[in-house]
Amino acid sequence: MSRLLTTIATATILIAGTTLAQAQWSRNGSATGPGGRSITSQGGGSCAGGTCNFGGTTTGPQGRSATRSGSVTRTAPGQFQSNGTYTGPGGRSATRSGSFTRN
Repeated sequence: MSRLLTTIATATILIAGTTLAQAQWSRNGSATGPGGRSITSQGGGSCAGGTCNFGGTTTGPQGRSATRSGSVTRTAPGQFQSNGTYTGPGGRSATRSGSFTRN
């Protein structure tokens, strides 16, 4: 019985640790402005092993879309590196990268 309880306790700790270290999300939204013009936006991402990846698309009132994707990586406690690419409706893109500290 003691061995069974130890096995269950170990499995619970491993599952809880995995759940806390990994995350996944998605979001969708829309907005309507003056004259009934609207935009929609959708995106999501996931985190595992100290890195979160994200991406999404925003579509404007004329059906033109812009996309974004990137990642944030924890490099040390409270230290992060971020990278991303944004592509506009005309196909032109911009990239960004940087680091930041969270206290």
